[in-house]
Amino acid sequence: MQYQSTRNKKMSVSSAQAIKTGLSAEGGLFVPENIPSVSSAEMDAMTSMTYNERAYTVLKKFLTDYTDEELWNCINKAYTKEKFETANIAPVYKLNGAQYFLELWHGPTCAFKDMALQILPHLLTTAMAKTDEKDELIILVATSGDTGKAALEGFKDVSGTRIIVFYPSDGVSEIQKLQMITQEGSNVGVAAVKGNFDDAQNGVKKIFTDVSYNAVLENNNFKLSSANSINWGRLVPQIVYYFSAYADMVKGNEIKTGDKINVVVPTGNFGNILAAYYAKKMGLPIAKLICASNSNNVLTDFINTGIYNKNREFHTTISPSMDILISSNLERFLYDISDRDDTLIASLMKQLVENGSYEVDSRMKEKISQLFYAGYCNDDKTRQAIKACKEEFGYVIDTHTAVAKVVHDEYISKTGDITKTVIASTASPFKFNQSVLIALGGCEIVAGKDEFTLLDILSEKSGMSIPASLAELKHKNRIFDLVCDKEQMQHVVSDFLNI
Repeated sequence: MQYQSTRNKKMSVSSAQAIKTGLSAEGGLFVPENIPSVSSAEMDAMTSMTYNERAYTVLKKFLTDYTDEELWNCINKAYTKEKFETANIAPVYKLNGAQYFLELWHGPTCAFKDMALQILPHLLTTAMAKTDEKDELIILVATSGDTGKAALEGFKDVSGTRIIVFYPSDGVSEIQKLQMITQEGSNVGVAAVKGNFDDAQNGVKKIFTDVSYNAVLENNNFKLSSANSINWGRLVPQIVYYFSAYADMVKGNEIKTGDKINVVVPTGNFGNILAAYYAKKMGLPIAKLICASNSNNVLTDFINTGIYNKNREFHTTISPSMDILISSNLERFLYDISDRDDTLIASLMKQLVENGSYEVDSRMKEKISQLFYAGYCNDDKTRQAIKACKEEFGYVIDTHTAVAKVVHDEYISKTGDITKTVIASTASPFKFNQSVLIALGGCEIVAGKDEFTLLDILSEKSGMSIPASLAELKHKNRIFDLVCDKEQMQHVVSDFLNI
């Protein structure tokens, strides 16, 4: 399986090269030259498999230049009961007859990013060995909250790598910030950026595509790579858990192999729902992909109109990991539904940079409407959903998962479609304890209390144990306090590397 760039399909690289490089030289994203299929027999066989076996079944179809031994080594190092506090890794929780939460937050940083970022360092270091890479890889990450900590945790003390994470100074929860600024490891760096996530993401992309700066790095034996979902090694592991959820539902007699399900994903950068789209293309029986946004509803508008327009007010919400106006992974989706028209994609992305907007043609709009439903909700509805879910089902969800539930409830109301539906539950409620507690009991419940008192209160109200990785933050030293302007990001990288 070879990989090509969304902006230059003549480029052809192995999966190891794609994972090591992260981003193509002209700014395009790497995609497989074709999407492999999973047969109904293979899906049926997955019902009796462990999560790791399911991962191998899917990943071997994409990472064909990795040996069986290499793949198993990466998978078994990533997905352990010790790291995920459950042998199921990504269990499915049945809420009612129509809604099932795919709990993607049992990993070491309590967010769905662990599902990919626990395996990416192993895929990457294997790729380095396979391609005889001698330079030290510098992992640059822009984060809206969860990716940063998950990447730091995944790459800490990994030989041959250093990692630098940039996060918006006022755009993450206090717990997310504490997770990052207390990160230990000899090869890690963290900096806050004045601005929002898009500022941080654009700054990282600018560094990647700066030819002269990359020459400076090369002269110092450094090479850039990424742990954001622009890296194929970040995206491909996410395909696995949709197959796993389906297999668990078959195993639990909720559905039969071949029955269609809907999938709802709260998303800002489009990576998590793109993984579900790829799973559908591979043969997973997904009827409708439901894209859920918060007040930063650029994706909702795009799916409903075919016009992508980031020229709008940016909202800081209680679901901060979705506070994004430039959805990087949408480029991969557009490439696919345009029949891999790299010239068109390069033009659309150029329009986005120059004008902040673009519009797709009627043929692409029709494809999008057949595949997707899109909706969004504000913070008030998000809080109402958290409270209602606890009162009706005794189950506590985080703010991002609540956005997905609101949009799905509205979808059912509008369409009458009660197809059994998997809702991607992307974070532990403990990561957003203040917002969740306000939803459950009002502002007075959090007034004057620090983050760790709030964790205790939420544990009592939810009946859930505080994740160990969050509880231990109380005793960790705050290591990183750097705050920079977006124009200074390159200088931060240079200082970190002493060049």
